[in-house]
Amino acid sequence: MAKIEVLDSNTIDKIAAGEVVEKPLSVVKELVENALDSDATAITVEIKGGGIDMIRVTDNGSGIEGTQVKNAFMRHATSKIRTVDDLNRVTSLGFRGEALSSIAAVAKVEVVTKTKDKLTGVHYVIEGAQERLFEEVGAPDGTTFIVRNLFFNTPVRRKFLKQATTEGGYIIELMEHIAMSRPDVSFKLMVNGNVRFHTSGNKDLKEVIYRIHGKEVSNMLVEIDYEREGFRIYGFLGKPTLNRSSRNFETYFVNGRYIKSNVIAKGIEEGYRQYLMQHKFPFVVLHFMIQTDSVDVNVHPTKMDVRFTEPELVGQWIADAVCETLSQKEMIPEAFLTEDVKEEIVVKKESTPEPFEERRTTQYKVVEEMRYEASRPSTSTESSLRQSAVWSRVLGQEEDDSLKNLEGTKTVIKAAEHILVEKPVQLDLFEEKMLDIDNRQQYKILGQIFDTYWIIAFKDKMFIVDQHAAHEKVKYERFMKQFHEKTVVSQSLNPPIILSLSGKEEQVLKDYFHVFAELGFEVEAFGGNEYALRAVPTDLYGLSEKEMFIQVLDDLLDNSGLGNFALVEEKIASMSCKAAVKGNHAMSFAEMETLIDELLTLDNPYNCPHGRPTIISMSKYEIEKKFKRIV
Repeated sequence: MAKIEVLDSNTIDKIAAGEVVEKPLSVVKELVENALDSDATAITVEIKGGGIDMIRVTDNGSGIEGTQVKNAFMRHATSKIRTVDDLNRVTSLGFRGEALSSIAAVAKVEVVTKTKDKLTGVHYVIEGAQERLFEEVGAPDGTTFIVRNLFFNTPVRRKFLKQATTEGGYIIELMEHIAMSRPDVSFKLMVNGNVRFHTSGNKDLKEVIYRIHGKEVSNMLVEIDYEREGFRIYGFLGKPTLNRSSRNFETYFVNGRYIKSNVIAKGIEEGYRQYLMQHKFPFVVLHFMIQTDSVDVNVHPTKMDVRFTEPELVGQWIADAVCETLSQKEMIPEAFLTEDVKEEIVVKKESTPEPFEERRTTQYKVVEEMRYEASRPSTSTESSLRQSAVWSRVLGQEEDDSLKNLEGTKTVIKAAEHILVEKPVQLDLFEEKMLDIDNRQQYKILGQIFDTYWIIAFKDKMFIVDQHAAHEKVKYERFMKQFHEKTVVSQSLNPPIILSLSGKEEQVLKDYFHVFAELGFEVEAFGGNEYALRAVPTDLYGLSEKEMFIQVLDDLLDNSGLGNFALVEEKIASMSCKAAVKGNHAMSFAEMETLIDELLTLDNPYNCPHGRPTIISMSKYEIEKKFKRIV
């Protein structure tokens, strides 16, 4: 038997580094989180070669005491916690004390740091966990980390890294998430010498979303702010039309930390369920503030997962918050006749300022702020210029001096305003709802086209109603009301339908007998493995009684214990779809008026149970644009 020996510290460090430093992304994440924990208000990240060749993270935070710099690179050395009990009250992003030692074990690391109360700072160099240099230097307040030649001493691990562009893409996505997690901090990301994005740090989350995702997305957001029993959600929900085919655009943060959570994802999607079609996912940027003793962040070395003490309750609160917020807004998607023209702003490339060179950084922020403000319909140039003076006061400059500095940027600002010109303001669907009883008398039903769609005129909008989707939603809501109130009407079958069930099917029937009863099915044992179906819900129209019963049974069998109520709702939606009036079916004006009146009674009249829109709108502006009345 081979002799068992304790590994040397160098080998241990390299093995342990693999748990924290998997790729360049891990390095950036750890360093930026440390910068945020140091109360930095401005952070610059620069990468070259996808972060494999070089990563530089500069902040204006509290800095590290000169006598503490070497300790910071020791394993499990941290200023964030002291005992195991502190793990129950973690508020910082970093707390394990593993990051710097792990990074230094597999890279060449250089740090320059200075605290605000000292005249000079410290320059420290460590390569592969071996100290190379420690000296006193002049430095600005804050800390700069430079990480070069990642995995230079572990070639096997380096070999498994992806191409530089791919690794760089991971870092870009990470920095986008971090920027949205802290809109109160100014972030600048540079990739191979080019500025990827630069946020202002003015606490406006919507502005950060604009910087990262663009004007089109930022104009399709619904603000959410929901608080309940020490649990708060705030941020932005994308309108249902801003949907995606994957969960990649579901972005959320727990106590400022970007994470992935099945509990949160399911809660968000449940809140959107009646607004989106199947296999479509929403765009959201949400912040969750939860009491620290209700959530465990010490689950995985990357801190990308959390556990909740009451996950079911958290999921339900999220679903309620999302659904309640969306139900208060008009959700009629607008159709455009004109082609979308992608807007591009070409700004003259200039040399990148040093991280905290105040005057040039201020000027850059002002230009960026101007572009964002120019994209808002109600903001004038003069207003934006005045806002730029606010930046100067925040940074300690005189207002007049700031306005003088702006002279050199007015050409760029003018160009941005011309490019970001807004269309004339149309009917604001968030201020005045079309589907409102008070507006009913102003509807003008113009007629039916293709025996499927109805045209309605309302103020300066034209609405197109899908008669099948609208009728399906009315049927669904009616049946759901009966289901919740336990007043579902059944129709007797004479003679009854005899069914032979397998052992598993029998068990599911017994476990969920109350569900079948509430849906309107009356079933009783008929001897052996046979059961008699004696009554079924009314309004099945087009579905055979046996078919519907077997469908519900099969779904409960395949998904036993997982979202059973959602499965029941899906069956009700299916029944409603079958019962609704179809397309290619002529309807009278009286029938359409009755359908509109019923839609007005619903909480969500905008989508059928499967997520398809019941109604879309088209503005007078768009129509006149197509006819060249507006150039």
